Amino acid sequence: MTARWRAAGIAGTRATIASSICTVLITSGCAVGPNFKQPAPPAVQAYLPDPLPAHTESASVTGGDAQRFVAGMKLPAQWWTLFQSPALDALIQQAFKNNPSVQSAQAALRQANENYYAQRGALLPSVQADYSFSRNRNATGTLAPTLNSGESIFNLHTAQVSVSYVLDVFGGTRREVESLHSLAESQQYQLEATYLTLASNVVTTAIEEAAARAQLAATDGIVQSEREALQILRRQNEIGSIAMTDVMAQEAALATAEATVPPLKKQLEQSRHALATLTGHFPSEPVDEHFDLESLHLPEDLPVTVPAQLVRQRPDVLAAEAQLHSATAQVGVAVANMLPQITLTGNEGGASTQFGQLFAAGNTFWAGGASLTQTLFSGGALLHKERAARAGLDQAGAQYRSAVLTAFQNVADTLTALQLDAQTLSASVRAEHAAKESLLVVRRNVELGSVGYLALLNAQQTYQQAVLNLAQAEANRYTDTAALFQALGGGWWNREGPPP
Repeated sequence: MTARWRAAGIAGTRATIASSICTVLITSGCAVGPNFKQPAPPAVQAYLPDPLPAHTESASVTGGDAQRFVAGMKLPAQWWTLFQSPALDALIQQAFKNNPSVQSAQAALRQANENYYAQRGALLPSVQADYSFSRNRNATGTLAPTLNSGESIFNLHTAQVSVSYVLDVFGGTRREVESLHSLAESQQYQLEATYLTLASNVVTTAIEEAAARAQLAATDGIVQSEREALQILRRQNEIGSIAMTDVMAQEAALATAEATVPPLKKQLEQSRHALATLTGHFPSEPVDEHFDLESLHLPEDLPVTVPAQLVRQRPDVLAAEAQLHSATAQVGVAVANMLPQITLTGNEGGASTQFGQLFAAGNTFWAGGASLTQTLFSGGALLHKERAARAGLDQAGAQYRSAVLTAFQNVADTLTALQLDAQTLSASVRAEHAAKESLLVVRRNVELGSVGYLALLNAQQTYQQAVLNLAQAEANRYTDTAALFQALGGGWWNREGPPP
C-alpha cells in the first residue's frame, strides 16, 4: 500500500515539507521582542554599614559559644545537620517525604515542564491521518452520477494524511516556548524554596519546643521555691513575727507563678502539634522526637556569602529572575501576534468504493498550498495585549528588585541578630546569676527577720523574670543561626545527587 501511495504523487507533499524546512532554516534566527538579559548583581560590598566582628560574644551557658563569621565558607545543602541532632535530621526527612506543600510544589513543577514540552511541539509540523466510510445513494434521475459506473448505491472509503505547519517567521512560537521554559525554571526554584522553608520551619519549631521545655522547667523550679517561701512565712506568722497580710501576699505571688505554667504548656503543646503537621501527620499522631536545648549543638562557624553571589543562590530571587525572563518573552509573543502568520499545508490520500483499492492508480489525490493571514482590525485587542505584556514585564522587573532587596534585608537582619542576641545572652546570664544570689540572700534575711516580706517578693519576681529571659535568650541563638542559613539560600547548590 505504501508503494502505491508513493507512486501516486507524493512528490507534491515532499515539496511542501521541504519548502517548510528551508523557510524555517532561513528565519530561525529572527525573533521579535526584547532579548532577556540577566540582571547584574547589586553593586554593594557588604550587608551592613559597619564591618562584621570576627566573632560574637560568648557566655558560659547552653548555646553560649562564640560564633565566628567566615567569609566564603561553603554552606552544606543539609545545613540542619550542623546542629548535630539525629532526631532533628529524622524529622526533616519525614517532612520532605510527607508534607503536602512539597508534594504541591513537585506537582507544579511537573505541570510546568509538561506545558513546556507541549509548546515545543508547535515548532514541528502537525501530521494527521484520517479515514472515513459512508454508505451512499444518489438521485440518478436528478443529479449526475457520482460514480463512473453510474451506480446509485455504493460504499465510499476515503483515507488521507494531512500536514500543516505554521511558519515561525517572527519567532512568536519560539518566544512562547522560551516563556514556558522560564516558568518551569521558576517552579524548580520555588520547589527549592519550599524545601528550604520547610526545613527552616521544622528547625525553628523544634527550637521553640526546646525553649518551652526550658522555660517550663525553670518555672516549675520557681513555683517550688515560692511554695517553700510560703511555708516559711506561715511558720513565722504562727510565732507572730510577721503579719497575716505577708502570708496572703506570698500566696498571691505563688498563684501568679503557677498561672505562668499553663501558657508555657500551651506553647509546648502547640509546638508539638506544629511538628506533627509539618511532617504530614495529624496533631493526634504526635512525632516521637523530643527536643531540649541541651540536645542541640550551636554551630560555631557561620558562612557569610559574598553579596554579589547572594542573588545567584537564593531560590526566591532566582524564581523571580525566571519570572522576569518569562515576562520578557511574552512581549515577543504579543508583538509576533500583530504580524502576518504564514501556514503551509499539504495532504495526500485516496478514495475508492472498495477498501482494497484505496491507493490504486487513479484513486489517489494530493494537494499542497500556503496561506498568509494578517489581522487588519481587531478593535485594538492586539495592541492592548502588547501593552499589557510590557506592563507585565515592568511588574516582573519590580518584583525581582523587591526580592533582591528582601534577600539582603534578611541577611542583614540575621547578622545583626546574631551579634546582639549573643550580647543579650551574656547579659541574661549575668542577670540570672545576680538575681539568684540576691534571692538567696533576701530569703536568708527574711528567715532571720532582718528584712521585710516586700524585699523577698521583689527578689522572687526579679529572679523569675531573669530565668525566663535566659531560656529565651538561649533559644534565640539557635533560631538566629537557622535564620542565617535560610537567608543565605540554604546551600542547595552544593547538593550532591538529586533533590530530597
